[in-house]
Amino acid sequence: MSIGNPRISGGVALAALLALGASWATGARADEVNRGTLYGNMTTATQDLLNHAGQDANNFLMTNGDYTQKRYFPNRQINTMNVRHLHPAWIFQTEVKETQETSPIVIDGVMYVTTAFDHVYALDARTGAELWHYKQPLGPITTYCCGPNNRGVAVYGNMVYLATLDSKLVALDAKTGKLAWQSDIADPELGYSETMAPTAVDGKILIGTNGGEYGIRGFVKAFDAKTGKLIWTFSTIPDNTVGVWATKDATGQDLHRDIAAEKAALAKLGDPAKTLGGGVWQNPSVDLANRRIYFVVGNPSPDLDGAPRPGDNLYTDSLVAVDLDTGKYVCHFQYVPHDVWDLDATSPTVLADAKNETGATVPAVLHAGKTGFVYVNDRKDCHLIRFSEAMVPQENMFALPTPGVGTRMLPGANGGVEWSPMAVDPTLNLAYAINLHQPMHYMVKSAAYPDGKLWLGGAFTVIPEEEQWGNVTAVDYNTGKIRWQVKTAQPMIGGILATAGGLVFTGESNGFFKAYDSSSGAELWRFQAGAGVNAPPSGYTVEGREYIVVGAGGNAQVDAKRGNNIIAFTLD
Repeated sequence: MSIGNPRISGGVALAALLALGASWATGARADEVNRGTLYGNMTTATQDLLNHAGQDANNFLMTNGDYTQKRYFPNRQINTMNVRHLHPAWIFQTEVKETQETSPIVIDGVMYVTTAFDHVYALDARTGAELWHYKQPLGPITTYCCGPNNRGVAVYGNMVYLATLDSKLVALDAKTGKLAWQSDIADPELGYSETMAPTAVDGKILIGTNGGEYGIRGFVKAFDAKTGKLIWTFSTIPDNTVGVWATKDATGQDLHRDIAAEKAALAKLGDPAKTLGGGVWQNPSVDLANRRIYFVVGNPSPDLDGAPRPGDNLYTDSLVAVDLDTGKYVCHFQYVPHDVWDLDATSPTVLADAKNETGATVPAVLHAGKTGFVYVNDRKDCHLIRFSEAMVPQENMFALPTPGVGTRMLPGANGGVEWSPMAVDPTLNLAYAINLHQPMHYMVKSAAYPDGKLWLGGAFTVIPEEEQWGNVTAVDYNTGKIRWQVKTAQPMIGGILATAGGLVFTGESNGFFKAYDSSSGAELWRFQAGAGVNAPPSGYTVEGREYIVVGAGGNAQVDAKRGNNIIAFTLD
């Protein structure tokens, strides 16, 4: 088979496509095993459609696939037997050449993607042709950590929802891209910002907040999908943040806390709730049957200096469950109390059925930690069932930061697993995570609260003479054992997709986008995208043909090469 005639949009020439260095195999088109999809004309994101997103092999309706957030695409047309023939169907170039973390959303052949600095594009998912382009007019204050990212939109009814760097929730007409309404989420001058995608459910738009590095007080909020009015707010930092004065983390390791000194500081300073941080970086998972949402809460402020924030610092570094309808607290579990290593919880929660301590199968929630563990918690009361084998080396993980040069520690402040979402193949009982190995020095330096400015309480720096690398790891969540692992040349950040075709797809900072056998980890295909592939892939089907799509725009956090491509792949 020749290269053919890929569709190219956004001003890309065919020569530019060839220059990307595609590495697909030649030969006759492989027979599809099973299209695995039902074809409809659902142009509106009804609640019923969203409820069944996990079984929908036509659309990709949410940032992480469906409310369970498994990132499991149930089409097997592209599979282990024919993936070697995968090649670009089209490439779209956005106007913004900067870090790209968007998860493409697809409904009835229309794709929605976002860029850094809050642009939204609607594209023809079959050809990549632009349908409309919205540019958010950002305000004068945008305070954000880790790059000007945006991780995608939510679709609901006939609307598309965007959260912005200046902490606004925006509703756009899905057919025209015109602004319908805009609501303030929080005050960006106080350090609040948004890079996460919203979640749409039962007439509500759910959104957390960034800002854990800026002395904010974190939250998750629910807004009315039609009007933008606030329905409820859950504060991720309660009024009493002290907790139980825990001296060990969730895995039983000593945190080296000076409890007497902390209690004396509490008596002197009072509870640090108002500036304790606790941002929510990623979407909650939604348990519709029990009317609960599950999410993880990020680091306390300041990141590395625990002196001004005595106590366990609830609910930072925690799994939290709240009532979907009221926002009332249900339960929590704290992974790292009084975190002074920036080992916060950032990768989104995943709902799956897993074996508990007695071997019974129970509703569970999974989370991949910066610590390098995959945690399995019971959905009923949030207690920890198990944690996995360590996916990355752990050395001095809870050694206290020191002044001057600082303390050497790994996996380092990026993880473990960063914000990158996992994928789960429930037929194999495997969770797939991408990992980072970046040894760092941790230095502490006390500083007063700077009124909404960056407040790290020190610094963490990569050790340049030490090797950095990554992994793609498959964990059996019923046992915690690592089933397989593939080492990559550079630290991994972005996301992963599992499919019914027996594949997992993920990208690397060096520009490679790869497909692995989901059972064994064998590499089956690769493509050189020309810029860092640091965004989570999506899958969809149009006119009976399955596509895999991913953004290739690089990443500020790991300084991967920047680009501006959205690339869709297919078999023919």
